[in-house]
Amino acid sequence: MYAAFRSVGSYVPKNVMTNEDLEKIVETSDEWITKRTGIKTRYIADKDESTSDMGVEAAKVALERAGIEPSQLDMIVCATISPDYFCMPSTACMIAKKLGVANIPAFDISAACSGFIYALAMARSFVESKTAKNVLIIGAEKLSAIVDYTDRTTCVLFGDGAGAAIIGATENENEAIIDVNISSDGNYYDYLITPGCGTNRPCSGETLKEHACFMKMKGNETFKVAVKTLTNDVVEILKNNNIESSQIDHFIPHQANYRILNAVAQALKLKDEQLVITVGKYGNTSSASIPMAMNDLYEEGRLKAGDLMLLDAFGGGFTWGSALVPFAPRKTS
Repeated sequence: MYAAFRSVGSYVPKNVMTNEDLEKIVETSDEWITKRTGIKTRYIADKDESTSDMGVEAAKVALERAGIEPSQLDMIVCATISPDYFCMPSTACMIAKKLGVANIPAFDISAACSGFIYALAMARSFVESKTAKNVLIIGAEKLSAIVDYTDRTTCVLFGDGAGAAIIGATENENEAIIDVNISSDGNYYDYLITPGCGTNRPCSGETLKEHACFMKMKGNETFKVAVKTLTNDVVEILKNNNIESSQIDHFIPHQANYRILNAVAQALKLKDEQLVITVGKYGNTSSASIPMAMNDLYEEGRLKAGDLMLLDAFGGGFTWGSALVPFAPRKTS
């Protein structure tokens, strides 16, 4: 039994925040943001719109495109760093409830921007072990809820959104996910961190005053480690599977920063037509960024059955991951 990548879907909130909008609330400029990140816009969820709400909408699209009903799901895995609730219930449980699904495993994982690839690795394992036939994996983030809009080093980067995929069982080896590699190194934990309101520094008047419940980042240090790690990870997964970079139809990296994406693509000698970039449109949506970019590719008619995708992500922890994934839709129209 093999695991196949059956479908993709995404959801984007209706509210657009431009660089010009940010100029009105923090000391920054469109020129500064564009030059350093490549980001022009990002989408922001409504105040009453939760992470699970966005995840459900993305899931509905992925389910329809896979040709299955929610009742046919065997498991739901949600990757997020901005869950509906601090401890419990999981966002995956809320998504299951809103889809009308019960009596199946539903749980969250926390791997920051690498979360979708971590979820993919888990889904693949469950399918190949014959524990599940249809697994819904979701990357969903309401990062606007954990961003400090007085901190220009972070608030210009992040947006909201969700992406989802169905990983299904197949006996056709040609449809199989080829490889998934995930890893981490906690020695860099403080480079990208939400420092307060966990058990290390419980929520208090002091942590709230310090804005410690919001994301903090050492940008330059993170950039250097990210480029090196992403490049090495891709080189390793290609080498281990005897695949040349020229054989990749679509390189879909985590959409963090245009400079990072460009540096990795150049190091791997990838052509422009192989590189999928949506960071200018959506900003950094953490675990949602890869499936959202993939969905854009699909809706543009550029992602075809049999196309080989190379996924690559890097996030807080640090965590990272890569995957070689043929697109194997059940429905071809």
